[in-house]
Amino acid sequence: MPLQVSDYSWQQTRTAVFISVPLRGVSVRDADVFCTENYLKVNCPPFLFEVFLYAPIDDESSKAKIGNDTIVFTLHKKEAAMWETLSLSGVDKEMMQRIREKSILQAQKSAKEAMEAKASARREDQKYTLNVMMKIEEEERKRIEDMKENERIKATKELETWKEHQRKAEEHKIVQREEKLYQQEKQIEEERKKLKHKGLTRNSVSRNLATKGRNSEIIFFEKLKEDSIPAPRSVGNIKINFTPRVFPTALRESQVAAEEEWLHKQAEARRAMNTDIPELCDLKEEEKNPEWLKDKGNKLFATENYLAAINAYNLAIRLNNKIPLLYLNRAACHLKLKNLHKAIEDSSKALELLTPPVADNANARMKAHIRRGTAFCQLELYVEGLQDYEAALKIDPSNKIVQNDAEKIRNIIQGTELKS
Repeated sequence: MPLQVSDYSWQQTRTAVFISVPLRGVSVRDADVFCTENYLKVNCPPFLFEVFLYAPIDDESSKAKIGNDTIVFTLHKKEAAMWETLSLSGVDKEMMQRIREKSILQAQKSAKEAMEAKASARREDQKYTLNVMMKIEEEERKRIEDMKENERIKATKELETWKEHQRKAEEHKIVQREEKLYQQEKQIEEERKKLKHKGLTRNSVSRNLATKGRNSEIIFFEKLKEDSIPAPRSVGNIKINFTPRVFPTALRESQVAAEEEWLHKQAEARRAMNTDIPELCDLKEEEKNPEWLKDKGNKLFATENYLAAINAYNLAIRLNNKIPLLYLNRAACHLKLKNLHKAIEDSSKALELLTPPVADNANARMKAHIRRGTAFCQLELYVEGLQDYEAALKIDPSNKIVQNDAEKIRNIIQGTELKS
């Protein structure tokens, strides 16, 4: 049976009530305090303090201070008025029980509402955080797109500037050539005037000598004219004999047929040109050469100007779509720019053109497998990536770098399977 605390003291103002509850001989910090707007209870075994308040209080703003074997309550009244007593008078047991149950229900309801409010606030915070993250990602994506567009514009301007520089250089060469021809014609005209003056001088000595001189002059002019104009080239045929290509392959493993097919295919690819492109009319002769465009793209790639390099490879592929190295190099650019699906497409197209498999195209096939495998791994398609790395190892089994990368991919796949 708990001991009721009766030696408590209380004071009041019009807005607050102050209650001091002594709990001697026990640990006050272990006290259980329960307070609602009409009920206050302190349970600290073996002591029990319970009071049914005279008027409602604001339990949210009320406070309790524990220390020195005493609990001091500061209860704020809901209505400013002086109480006649601290607790209600004439309260029987049934009424006490109803007040206790009502207080418990009210406390449970308040706790539930507080929990719901906290959960709602947490959901709002998560929603706000998600919106902020989406906004940041959208801004980052826009920034990257703007950066790509600026790089594309910059590369286009550089290409246009380079074209203009080439055009001016060509015009300067033409002007110099015309100036040189003009100087040569002027020199020939001066020689003719000198010869004519000598002929007139000889004519004053003798008529016969003049006639002879005129004939000599005419002959000299004819000779000079013949010397100044080169004779047309003679027509003829030049026979060229090519040295048969010898492949360093053992006779028992000979792939002469496949290698000859590869060489024939490459020769046909170099001859395959698409000239039905509207942009060709604005290009110079060297810019219409896929090999020249490939070298241009390689130089741009070396300077990390990947977008401009892709533009060069694109035009080269439009001119000739049978050259596998164009797709292979463009795949490297897409891989740098994280255009992983395009890198896979270009690598697959390069492997399609690198047939039949011979020693001459082994290095290119290995690069195509490695680039496609790298793109698969960055897309977290590790099984497909491992297949490409193993295909590269079949081409060059002694490549330590490819061996190490393939082993890392196997470890990732095994780790994923273990986790699942």
